[in-house]
Amino acid sequence: MSVPRPTLEAVAAHAGVSRATVSRVVNGAVGVRDELAARVRASVSELGYVPNQAARSLVTRRHDAVAVVIAEPETRVFNDPFFAKQLRGISKELSVHDAQLVLLLVEDTRDYERVGRYLAGGHTDGALVFSLHDADPLPQMTRRLGVPTVFGGRPGWAGAKGDRQVRYVDCDNRGGAREAVRHLRGLGRRRIAHISGPMDQTAALDRLDGYRDVLFDADPALIAEGDFSAAGGERAMTRLLDRAPDLDAVFAASDLMASGALRALRAAGRRVPEDVAVVGFDDMVEVAESCDPPLTTVRQDIEEMGRLMVRLLLDRPRASAPGVPAAASVITRTRFVRRASA
Repeated sequence: MSVPRPTLEAVAAHAGVSRATVSRVVNGAVGVRDELAARVRASVSELGYVPNQAARSLVTRRHDAVAVVIAEPETRVFNDPFFAKQLRGISKELSVHDAQLVLLLVEDTRDYERVGRYLAGGHTDGALVFSLHDADPLPQMTRRLGVPTVFGGRPGWAGAKGDRQVRYVDCDNRGGAREAVRHLRGLGRRRIAHISGPMDQTAALDRLDGYRDVLFDADPALIAEGDFSAAGGERAMTRLLDRAPDLDAVFAASDLMASGALRALRAAGRRVPEDVAVVGFDDMVEVAESCDPPLTTVRQDIEEMGRLMVRLLLDRPRASAPGVPAAASVITRTRFVRRASA
């Protein structure tokens, strides 16, 4: 026979308090004396009481779950270590808040309807949305549905700039790119190429702007668009060598693209860094240190950015209280990491 699950009433009787007191402690409410709260928690632990999540949600209006929406197909998400790091940071911070992660991926345009239905169902306390491309409907969707949302990356859609309701976490993409290109110039390199990310993503645009801040008169032939993948970086490097065979350095907008560029340079018989110096962006150690030679790069703390997204989202209810300032969006610093490739 199965043993009946302990009830709220059983916990109250065991702790010698009222049912209302147990309910307040279990639901995280304030106003219970420390001594009583400790007795309730001890009884909860001893009896193995597990709150009824549906009933708890009715009381607290919380679901202790957060939707993580990535506007990329499954193959990209599970093959790019950037997403693993971001999700690791999100998961760690959610565990601190005793909340669950619900992962929603966008394989193609048909998935937006499915994602919208789920978010509209009120199953989560909010959404973390990242890897957006131009004209992506997700920002308008979450606003229309009234879903509290934090975005990963600087918003690029029309009207986002200056909208105080938009919260996001990003790194200093432009500043980090400037530092990378200045380093290459400091090495005496004069034909510095750039492999950008997709031009429909703000991270790619900001890193390209950082490159142009230093090389404002750069030859257009020295810029090639990639797709933040190793294969895309290899293809872009091959195009650059065809167009500008005299290039002597390349700044790639991601470590994966830089690793692909190294393959293309090796296939073309170019020595790194003797003939061509290479700098990436991300400092994903498992990528950067496995390159040959190890990759000089710009570090962004991807895992910490995931944690910050959760904090911004879950601090919203508190921040909306009278007299409490709203949490602001966050731009994290980057750091230049020198290895053997430049």
